[in-house]
Amino acid sequence: MNKNIDKNSLNEVINISKKILKIFYLLLIILGAYLILKIMKELNIYGVIIKILKILTPLFIGIIIAWLLNPFIKLLERKKVRRLIGTIFSYVILISCIVFLIQAIIPLLYNQILELVSNFPNIFSNVKDWTQNLFDNLDSTIFNVDNIEKGITSKLDDMSNSLSTSLPSLIINFLTSAVSYIGTFIMGLIIGFFLLLSCNNLGNTLLDLVPKKFKNTTSELCYKINQSLRNYVNGALIDAFIVFAVSTLAFALIGLKAPIIFGLFCGVTNVIPYIGPYIGGAPAVIVGFSQGTGVGVAVLVAVIIIQMIEGNVLQTLIISKTTKLNPVTIIIGLLIFGYFFGIVGMLLSTPIIGVIKVIIKYFDDKYNFLNFYSEEK
Repeated sequence: MNKNIDKNSLNEVINISKKILKIFYLLLIILGAYLILKIMKELNIYGVIIKILKILTPLFIGIIIAWLLNPFIKLLERKKVRRLIGTIFSYVILISCIVFLIQAIIPLLYNQILELVSNFPNIFSNVKDWTQNLFDNLDSTIFNVDNIEKGITSKLDDMSNSLSTSLPSLIINFLTSAVSYIGTFIMGLIIGFFLLLSCNNLGNTLLDLVPKKFKNTTSELCYKINQSLRNYVNGALIDAFIVFAVSTLAFALIGLKAPIIFGLFCGVTNVIPYIGPYIGGAPAVIVGFSQGTGVGVAVLVAVIIIQMIEGNVLQTLIISKTTKLNPVTIIIGLLIFGYFFGIVGMLLSTPIIGVIKVIIKYFDDKYNFLNFYSEEK
């Protein structure tokens, strides 16, 4: 009996030690990533990398397009369609979809932007009045709200004045950037087309650069990373599109101004786990309350319901099965990448952490050096 108790106690100690060791390894990896990013920032390596990435943006766009379209072209190849014909057919579909979206959505988006911009003074005025009424209804005997009210109204006045004076330059900068982005995207389309034509041989060509000793390992690892990223991207795009469509429909039915803009913003920011829905829904709720308390409450309720459905149903069915990341890991990644790279870093943090997990898991399964995933086997 004593031996059994000792054995059980020993197993418990070993299991606890393993868990502590895993946490220590995770903290070590997080600390290492933080230190590398911090050193890069201090040495201005980050700035140099950003400049290089901007120059290579068309190449990255081309790689992403080729990566997304390649499975469809492979499917056509299995149907005895030549790769050149399949690539041309894929590009015809892609460009047709882009043209359709431009013709269908851009005019609506443009009109709603104009409507929203023209209503900015009224929106700020309504938000200011709503804020003042809110503070007037508070019991001032409990705490002094005058200073808080003055601070908020002063900030709103500053934002309104700043927006009014800087709006023309913002529009000009936006149009200039839009033209530049269109040119960059066209270059990316061209690069993607030629990458697709050589995609069959591209992987083998890159593998030829790897020493024979590591060729099989590299091939297996790249396949797993590719699978993980593709699953995540497919899931995130489906999730974002559903949130965009449902949010736009709900905002339009409620009567919110510029529903497509706010629906699109909700869809894009929804890619950011946990905090994305709040970032996306906040502007819609603020504008809703500026239109009236009823509209504001309706928008708030709609955002909450949509995000509850998304978080409990769509995330479970689509995103969670593709990443399989611990929520704490995702939140820490968001904090680190958000601190260094802002909103773009937050968008990219989850897939990057997912790739890191795939790499660690692959070598752990192969060499059992961390024993992280022994329970999953």
